[in-house]
Amino acid sequence: MKDALALHRWLLAHQVHHEIVRLPRPMTCAEELPETVFAAAGRCLMVTVLDVTTRVGSEVVIAVTTPVSSPPRPGIVGGLLGARQVRPAPAHVVNAATDYADGLVCPLLLPATLPMFIDDRLHADDELLYTPTGERHTALAMRALDLLAVLPGKMVDLRGTRPRGSRAAVARQH
Repeated sequence: MKDALALHRWLLAHQVHHEIVRLPRPMTCAEELPETVFAAAGRCLMVTVLDVTTRVGSEVVIAVTTPVSSPPRPGIVGGLLGARQVRPAPAHVVNAATDYADGLVCPLLLPATLPMFIDDRLHADDELLYTPTGERHTALAMRALDLLAVLPGKMVDLRGTRPRGSRAAVARQH
């Protein structure tokens, strides 16, 4: 399993300024990060791993990075991907696909074969973002600008806005 030391070494090798934060108490999942590091939930990131069934019936696993305050909704992700079904991946799939502990997945050092989508509500600014490190007792703190510069994946709109207008059906002319 990957851990804070692996992240630290990788970030040092890429000359990225960061800090490994020792937490005052252990956390079991990324949703606990805001209260543990005393930061706004919008400044703490989580990685959600999803099982996706495509329209042709094949199964794929994807990762979605979002603020803790806005976890991804499977229906929105399914709509973006044109998928038949999207559901949270079980813990053993998360562990195998990411090489991190389930619930404590960091968006960095994920396998290149794992498709990653990043919520476009994350802004590249000078404020700190916090992510899990795969360990219960540490978190990674980095400037948003630095993290988003090294984060692999595709930025997507996960707001799920719908077009405005009438929902009334219009009959086709014969």
